[in-house]
Amino acid sequence: MKPVYVINGFLESGKTEFISFTLGQPYFRIRGTTLLILCEEGENEYDPELLRQSRTVVELVENEADFNPTHLTELEKKHKPERIIIEFNGMWNYKNAKLPWYWKIEQQITTIDGSTFPMYYTNMRSLLAEMIRKSEMIIFNRCDNVREELNNYKRNIKAVNPSADVIFEDANGEIDEIFEEDLPYDLNQEVIALDNQGYGIWYLDAMDHLERYIGKKLQFVAMVLKPENFPEGYFVPGRMAMTCCAEDMAFLGYACEFPGAGALKQKEWVKVTATVAKEYWEDYKGEGPMLHAVSVEKTKAPREEVISFT
Repeated sequence: MKPVYVINGFLESGKTEFISFTLGQPYFRIRGTTLLILCEEGENEYDPELLRQSRTVVELVENEADFNPTHLTELEKKHKPERIIIEFNGMWNYKNAKLPWYWKIEQQITTIDGSTFPMYYTNMRSLLAEMIRKSEMIIFNRCDNVREELNNYKRNIKAVNPSADVIFEDANGEIDEIFEEDLPYDLNQEVIALDNQGYGIWYLDAMDHLERYIGKKLQFVAMVLKPENFPEGYFVPGRMAMTCCAEDMAFLGYACEFPGAGALKQKEWVKVTATVAKEYWEDYKGEGPMLHAVSVEKTKAPREEVISFT
């Protein structure tokens, strides 16, 4: 079987940038030739030096009629590649694309320009749907000015392909956005119980989407932190977290108002039930998450005391 990678997307959606990035990665520079089949010529061209270093040869297929098993087989016989990348033309209906029978699609990816997605979704939905339907990964780039729309974009994609991984990128790289439907807990529960994974996600999500949690009641197991000069009647319940390696540890917790805070001991374990508010706190240098404890009960340390984001 000949491994094939298909990169879909409309013109100027970022296909060339994505393929160039992939060709430049050490893991992709394996022995043998890569055949890159271009089905359109965009404004961005491939760097000849990158093509040489990655042992990549380029063939242009300008007409949709020429994208057929016979012609593709001729290109393969000409170059005898170890792998094939197809930069597919977004204006061709992918439903009609036919490959040689022994070519095996290892991965299909669709790139989308986030700034123009609504136009294509409205006017060329059938073509877009055919690209998305069998893609394992959908990459939205140029999302700098459409962040408030990303949740809707993701719902549009999931309606066509529920199993696809959807990635959003801006000028700084991947956007670490958490969507409400991806949360590992139900925000409509009377008491939202947070396990190890849930606590870490809640802590991060509350930084960006505190409005989701205001007035909600949470319950979680935490370690007691009582910083010096902390106001009476307050403490910080939280968890130690490993963000990338054992040397990179941090305590994740928000201030909590509790009349019995004075009796709590440093680093003891407690089960906290608390409601969430948005209030000014000096350490936040402004408003931020504030917990108001309904109850704080002593408990045993969890089996995994450190949570991880790796």
